[in-house]
Amino acid sequence: MTDTPTAPARQRRGGLLGFLRDLVVILLIAFLISFLLKTFLVRSFYIPSGSMEHTLEVNDRVLVNQLVPKIVPVQRGDIVVFRDPGGWLGPSVAQPAPSQFEQLLQTIGLAADTSNDYVIKRVIGLPGDRVVCCDAQGRVSVNGVSITEPYVLIPEGQTAASGITFDVTVPKGKLWMMGDNRYNSADSRFHMNEPGKGFLPEEDVVGRAFLLNWPLNRFTWLSDYQEVFAKVPAPSALSDSR
Repeated sequence: MTDTPTAPARQRRGGLLGFLRDLVVILLIAFLISFLLKTFLVRSFYIPSGSMEHTLEVNDRVLVNQLVPKIVPVQRGDIVVFRDPGGWLGPSVAQPAPSQFEQLLQTIGLAADTSNDYVIKRVIGLPGDRVVCCDAQGRVSVNGVSITEPYVLIPEGQTAASGITFDVTVPKGKLWMMGDNRYNSADSRFHMNEPGKGFLPEEDVVGRAFLLNWPLNRFTWLSDYQEVFAKVPAPSALSDSR
């Protein structure tokens, strides 16, 4: 005669299988949520260069709000990630190709994007803005108002906010981008003699970096320093006053 499994034995087997089934469902849901967040809302990026020091250091990871600029408009002072419009990335930022496992984690949003297609800088000029450097105190001015930028890294022996002088008016649909490490940042200033004249198309913006989430000892919210630009008039207001 074949013994019939006792109730406790059936419960143990059912409990283990049930646990494993629930675990798989939870993991699938977590991966789906992560993928949807990465696709539509939040994405993680790796910082490959020192152009944003000391706000962002090499090997930092940041979270990016992808609602900017599609739904939420870009503002002066925002740190944004954007696709390389062509020639902004040099060979020095090339990274080793990620493994297939790392690529999978990047696809579902569980790892920072380490591809060589993206740049991160700070927005200094919006469409219509006139951005000039430098005034008598070595500051950048936007629409005639000089700004004091506490985030800028200026090397010893220098005083100006930029080692390159410029006077530009940002065209419609474009942005003027600058790195915080002004003397070591191949930003809009370095591309003024190219066809795009250094202006970044807004459509190339992936999103605004809002959180430095790795390493943990540098975990912090990223400021857009709106107080720096608080007195800068809008281009329309500037035009109306002339």
